[in-house]
Amino acid sequence: MTPITGVVITLNEERQIADCIRSLFRVCDEVIVVDSLSQDDTVRIAEAEGARVIEQAYLGDGPQKAFGVPYASHDWILALDADERLDDDAVARIQSLSLADPSTAYAFRRKNYVGHHWIRAAGFYPDSVARLYNRTQAGYEPKKGHAAVKAPKVEQTGTHLHHFTYHDLKHWIERINQLSSRDAWAMKDRGVPASNWAPAVHALTATLRKLILKGGIFQGSDGMTVAMTTAFRAYMKYAKLNELYENERVSRQA
Repeated sequence: MTPITGVVITLNEERQIADCIRSLFRVCDEVIVVDSLSQDDTVRIAEAEGARVIEQAYLGDGPQKAFGVPYASHDWILALDADERLDDDAVARIQSLSLADPSTAYAFRRKNYVGHHWIRAAGFYPDSVARLYNRTQAGYEPKKGHAAVKAPKVEQTGTHLHHFTYHDLKHWIERINQLSSRDAWAMKDRGVPASNWAPAVHALTATLRKLILKGGIFQGSDGMTVAMTTAFRAYMKYAKLNELYENERVSRQA
């Protein structure tokens, strides 16, 4: 089997990181953890599980995920988030790959969970993500918001990652707060202007997309929950973007 390096970024992931590293070691020869200066036991646990830890203040999603790649011993990289695990079918598929073509990246279907509940509604499944790639021809795009792997070709494996997205609904709302702040910061960094209309327009668009285009209106409470939380995140990231510009303006005037 072609050797693979696993790479994962962390910030206060003591609850998740051990299982993530164990999952990567099912197919990887080494695991690199890029830690964003965690304040909990993430680093200690990662090192105890056999990972190499590199500490780096958070650079944004894409840059942070790319930061550990030059430290890898192998060109093939398998990137997981701390709350993701390889399903048995993904392990078997990776082990069967020849990895002879460095221009091809490999994508997996995510099963997104809230607690123990697998949510399949309104686009939450199959949620395809490219995660196995060769660093000589592919890598994460340099977006500070949510970034994806860019490669000349992407092959769908048809196999799965378990994504333990939220511990429960309370955690879902807390993560929306965190992620909408990150999104606002990233949008301001790339010059997205403030707009009083943007929060409402993007929230409405997100609601229609999830309820109508993704069929959430026909998928019971899960469909409604996905639609409402997606709309809330869309509203808040643009509202927070406006707030960043307002705070900057007030600061200049002080």
